[in-house]
Order: sequence, then C-alpha cells, then structure tokens
Amino acid sequence: MKDTRRTRAVLGALLVVALAMITIDYRGGADSPLGGLRGLGATVFGPVERASASVVRPVSDTFDAVTDAPGERRRADQLERQNQRLREQLRSARLDQDRSAQLKRLLGTAGMGGYKIHAAQVISAGQGFEDTVTIDVGSRSGIKPDMTVMSADGLVGRITRVGPATSTVLLATDQTSSIGSRLEDSKEIGITQGRGRRGLGGGGETPLRFQLLDAAAPIHVGQRIVTLGSQGQRPYVPGVPIGVVERIERATGALTRTAYVRPFVRFTSLDVVAVVVAPPKTDPRDSVLPPKPPPPPSPSPTTSPTTSPSPSGSPKARPHGSKSPTTEPSAGD
Repeated sequence: MKDTRRTRAVLGALLVVALAMITIDYRGGADSPLGGLRGLGATVFGPVERASASVVRPVSDTFDAVTDAPGERRRADQLERQNQRLREQLRSARLDQDRSAQLKRLLGTAGMGGYKIHAAQVISAGQGFEDTVTIDVGSRSGIKPDMTVMSADGLVGRITRVGPATSTVLLATDQTSSIGSRLEDSKEIGITQGRGRRGLGGGGETPLRFQLLDAAAPIHVGQRIVTLGSQGQRPYVPGVPIGVVERIERATGALTRTAYVRPFVRFTSLDVVAVVVAPPKTDPRDSVLPPKPPPPPSPSPTTSPTTSPSPSGSPKARPHGSKSPTTEPSAGD
C-alpha cells in the first residue's frame, strides 16, 4: 500500500474515532450508549481470542519455565538451606535441653555431698592404652592435677594432665586406677580397681573389682560402695558413689575376697561432668547414694480350705446316761 496523504488522513480519523468511543464508553460506565456495540464485539472476537490463547499459552508457559528455571533452582536451594538450619537448631535445642537436665542433676548430687564443683563437658575419648577422656576446662578455670571428677551418677575418675583450656581425666575403669573405698552400712574398707578399657573386654557390666582389707568382713551382693577419701582430699574426695556389688569370688589360697562391681556411671556415654575444686567440710558418708529401690513384694500366703469330716468317719455321740458297750460277757451268759 502506498503511503499517501489520504491513507494517513483515514488512519488519523480512525484513531480519533476510536479514542472518542473509548472515552464515551468509559464515562458512561454501566449505562454507556456503546454497551451494545461492546457486547457485539465480544461475541464476534471472543472465540477468536480464546482459540489464539489456547494455541499461544503452552508456548508461553514453556518459555516462562525455561527462562525462570535458574530462579526456581535458587529458590529451591534457599529453602533447602533454611530447612537444614531449622533442623540443626532443633537438634541443638534438644541437646541443650538434655545437657541442662544433666547439669541440674549434677548440681543436686554435689549439693548433697557438699562438694564445690566446676562443670565441664567431655569433648573426646583417649585412643591409647589408658582409659581417658578430655574435658573442656583447664588451668584457666582453676583446674589442677589430682582433682576428683564426678557426674550426676557417681565417680568418673581423676585429673592427670592439665592444659590452659582442656584437661585429661583418668577414668576409674583404667587398670592403673586404685581407689580407697568403703562399703555402705558396714563401713568396711577396701580397694576398688579398674579392669581396663572400660570393662568392655570381658568385664561386661562389671568393669571394676573391689577387695576388702579384712578377709572375714561381711559382704553381700547388692551392697553399694563409695569413695573413702584420700590424704589431703586428693585425688579422691570422700562419699562419691562408685557402684553396686554384682558378684563375689574367693580364689583358692587368697587372703581376701574379690567383689565385681557395676558402676553407677556409664563410662561409654559420658557427657556433662564436674571437677571437684573444693572438698566437703565433713565426710558425707552414704548421704550421696541414691535411695535404695524398694524390695519386690513378697507373695501373700494362700490358705487351703478346711475339709469337713465325712459323716461315716466321725464317731456318733452317745445319749446322756447311756452305758458304753463292753466286750466282757455278763454273769448270766
């Protein structure tokens, strides 16, 4: 089509008419005089518009998906990182709650014994021949060698090496560990020794053994043992629970008996512990021991029902005044 002045004039006129119709329709609102014309246009061009949209929409959606793929991937990665952070926060909250409960129990145990403690956390376990763990307190916190280490359940061991921020604890289960001990109730004295590697190699649940100094002293299964205390209260303070006697042996020719002890502390799952930085003013004796479990209820005796004598077997009562029968014959016989 040639670009002539007439063509441009017609195009301009159509634009003016279109703008006028749009203005009139907009101002008229629902009562617009062009409402019928608008409905006619929708009737004529509506099917065409829907058909073209159905053809163009899949292509447009595919193009949008291709162009938005990097953004969607970034959003997915961001959500995954947020979920990971939330999981870590939840796990940390659970650990904090568990450690808070352990610390509360530990403070209760120390309070009963009158021990002044410094709380610590086990951060690693020894890999050598010794039964040791490393805790996260050292000389900066006032920790010194030969201090007693305990948990909320009982004796853990003693400090052997001290660094500025960490310390090494020799566990009570180590073979070189030798602890002065006392039986509850009888107060008999003996020595508790470790059996090595936390008792896992053949010791089972009794990684400690206890030997009485008096071979004739009474000892029985179920008795509990506490620390006797050391000269100058190092390396062991008195009254810390050690364990329960599980079985007793007496070797042929031995001068004393050996009792195998199940400790109160689980040495394979140590977490929150405490270093006793000041001993108690008085020996707590057995006061730190947990309450004894109640004895199992004894079965009540059952009474068997009494059987009534059979009529045939019971003697019949004689009437009052009757004579007893005799086997001797009378004089007239």
